[in-house]
Amino acid sequence: MERLILDNISKSFKDNILFDGIKLQLEPGTITGIVGGNGSGKSVLFKIICGLMKPDTGTVMLGNKVLSKDFEYLPNTGIFIDSPGFISYYTGLENLKLLAGIKGDISEEEIKNWMRFLNLDPDLKTKVKNYSFGMKQKLGIVQAIMENQDIILLDEIFNGLDFKTQRDIKEAIVDLKSKNKIIMITSHNHEHLEELCDIIYLLEDKKLEILDDKAYEKYFGIIK
Repeated sequence: MERLILDNISKSFKDNILFDGIKLQLEPGTITGIVGGNGSGKSVLFKIICGLMKPDTGTVMLGNKVLSKDFEYLPNTGIFIDSPGFISYYTGLENLKLLAGIKGDISEEEIKNWMRFLNLDPDLKTKVKNYSFGMKQKLGIVQAIMENQDIILLDEIFNGLDFKTQRDIKEAIVDLKSKNKIIMITSHNHEHLEELCDIIYLLEDKKLEILDDKAYEKYFGIIK
């Protein structure tokens, strides 16, 4: 597994500059957090990293291979962005089997094991349209990790979740880190990130900076 490199990434929409000149290196076996307010560009940055959106300038590299040059999308990457949609009249298992069938790399039993990993019952006959919000969040995370992806991007996964669901997801993320994955998590709640991440960055004023004590005080108005 090679490191993931963001080199001089910039993105704007018309006259609105989201970020400018972002540089970042991510190593296997680490969890990197990005905190920032709504509209700061966290989701857009994730879409650029995985190849769903192109930057105005800069490159995304995996080792010495360049995104959009050596591959169209970042390979072996699991993505949870914008609360992924599912077919509402299918069960959770049926939805995951449909997604897994695209690559055909995993068996039904492996899918069931990943559901159990996040305390989802694979034999539940309830349709996804009747799932609670937390169950849908968990299902979205399962689709991002069930094919043993090397890189996992999780965008605002703790929004609106009860304490137990948050705990289940945090335990799963820590377990994935032990398997040498590159994991990135965004949140507007820094407390979740502090609990999980090896390093946290603040995305604000078009820049990405380490959330050290000085940045913490500036952004949150609190002396840590």
